[in-house]
Amino acid sequence: MTIAIGTGLPSGSAPGTPSVPDAARLIEEFGFESLWVPDLVIGDGTPALDAALTLASAAAVTERVRIGFGVLVVPLRPAPWLAVLVATLQHLSGDRLLLGVGSGGFPGAPFWQALGVPGRERGRITDATLGLLPRLLSGEPVRLPDGGPPLTLAPAAPMPPVLVGGSEHAFRRVLEFGDGWFPSLLAPADLGPAVARLRERAAEQGVASPTVTVGGHLIMGDDAGARAAHDALVRNLVEVHRMTPEVAARTAMVARTPAELAEIFLAYGDAGADRVVTGADNGSWRDQLEFIAEARELAR
Repeated sequence: MTIAIGTGLPSGSAPGTPSVPDAARLIEEFGFESLWVPDLVIGDGTPALDAALTLASAAAVTERVRIGFGVLVVPLRPAPWLAVLVATLQHLSGDRLLLGVGSGGFPGAPFWQALGVPGRERGRITDATLGLLPRLLSGEPVRLPDGGPPLTLAPAAPMPPVLVGGSEHAFRRVLEFGDGWFPSLLAPADLGPAVARLRERAAEQGVASPTVTVGGHLIMGDDAGARAAHDALVRNLVEVHRMTPEVAARTAMVARTPAELAEIFLAYGDAGADRVVTGADNGSWRDQLEFIAEARELAR
């Protein structure tokens, strides 16, 4: 099985990083299957562009590469507005959208508070929106739960694949609303047993086994910069994501050469992944692109 390889689309804010359109063109030229943008506006001064507008910019200058949210925070947008956003991206991209979704990992962030989104309600809001979305995209009249006249959105658009982000706690949502599971920060050794449990639950419920897309950090090379990047990543995973140091240390894709990264890609495939999405924590963005693209070819 050939595993699909995607990479992140940079915002263009860092020195030496190309503009969003130029970066999207390069990702397509290098033959990547997909490009991804996180929906991650914190509101604490951390640079972040609107994910949907960024993907629209990428869609306008590419023809083949798929465009994906990695992931879109569903509770931040009312269901009708989200449906318009998704339909627009489908039309602009020629139905290339991959709809990674999540309920949001930072409900205490200033941006959440500014929007007035109740963090404790984010799971319920996410489920309700995902339940409405296919009908809203169909172009048929839809009555919303809060009443009012039927809502008809046009033009209609195909429902994109829904990839539900999160840990194993998201399996219920994956099987009810999703086409795939989109975990991150899982080493192949940890992914394999999780995929087996997901497939077992799918079989018990009589539904098709979801696809699996896994996202993760890459550390390229073995110089002082690579070691410093790895140490910084491990600290972040321990402090922010509450991982143990042992789990955090094996989470990153540490590869001295593209050949070593190719072996990691193959290990993910053996563990049940259909797609790997990665970007490096060190090196220039162009170097990252070349390194990952070479590894992808070696893994074919």
